Amino acid sequence: MATVYDFKLKDKKGNEVSLDAYKGKVLLIVNTATGCGFTPQYEELEAMYHELKDKGFEILDVPCDQFGHQAPGSDEEIHEFCTAKFGVDFPQFKKSEVNGANELPLYTWLKSEKGYAGGAYEEKLAAIMEDLYNKANPEPRKQNDIQWNFTKFLVNKNGEVVARFEPTVDLKEVKKAVEAQL
Repeated sequence: MATVYDFKLKDKKGNEVSLDAYKGKVLLIVNTATGCGFTPQYEELEAMYHELKDKGFEILDVPCDQFGHQAPGSDEEIHEFCTAKFGVDFPQFKKSEVNGANELPLYTWLKSEKGYAGGAYEEKLAAIMEDLYNKANPEPRKQNDIQWNFTKFLVNKNGEVVARFEPTVDLKEVKKAVEAQL
């Protein structure tokens, strides 16, 4: 059975990082964007990270430009924005795709472990978000695909996905779930 430790990501400089380096830690893996309505979540994520990192918690930030082109700029520009505006000091990785033919293998696995359960948006907003997504991506979204920026996967100390949080889930709920795994 696969675990998160079987995967690698590229850091913002393009170096391969084995997720085995995070063995024994609780992980929150988040696809992010700097120009999104959810971008202010960086502030709460950084506060959560600052409070819990010494207890064995890590946030892995995977910038993604697939949702309305809301992550413009280079990996370095994204990093500079996040550190200057929100003081982010959790690991940020290379801008990557999380859906479609070029999605990261990590995301293929994450989505297979915890599929989309619905309820990411109120009904009238869902149609708008779907239209934006379809205009920016050549292939239609599949059932378990990431719906938008700031979808979060919670991984326990054994490397298993235990929860998926859509972007609209209150971060207090996410923090409670993280603390339960620590």
